[in-house]
Amino acid sequence: MTSPRDLAATEAELQRVLDQGAFTRAYGFRVHAIGPGQCMLDVPFQPLFERPGGIVGGQVFMAGADVAMRLAMMSRLGAGDGSGTSTMTSAFLDAARHEPFRCTARVVKLGRRLVYGVAESVSGEGRLLTHHTLTYARR
Repeated sequence: MTSPRDLAATEAELQRVLDQGAFTRAYGFRVHAIGPGQCMLDVPFQPLFERPGGIVGGQVFMAGADVAMRLAMMSRLGAGDGSGTSTMTSAFLDAARHEPFRCTARVVKLGRRLVYGVAESVSGEGRLLTHHTLTYARR
């Protein structure tokens, strides 16, 4: 079980980070749960997320993975951390149609200069939709 002293930022602080940013607010991201170096982010369906063919566009999954990973890092480094995305590799494994999804990110290695992590998005039924590997440059 996670103790509050294991976290550098609370779930409420991380939700405030989302609510204060125009980009993250527009997506409607909601923090579902956090742990040390981990974040589960709920991404609601919005019609503007659809690309031709009626499926959720890949950029929505990538934004969810990037934001979930940033929050996972903040759970270890604090809500004021200014690290920036260096690389992201995404694998799109299944489509989402008119449905919300959950993105879970985990810090794999927290280095002095770089942070490595993984994120996955799953449907409400548990179908694996995407897998991402991410690297951040610490500032």
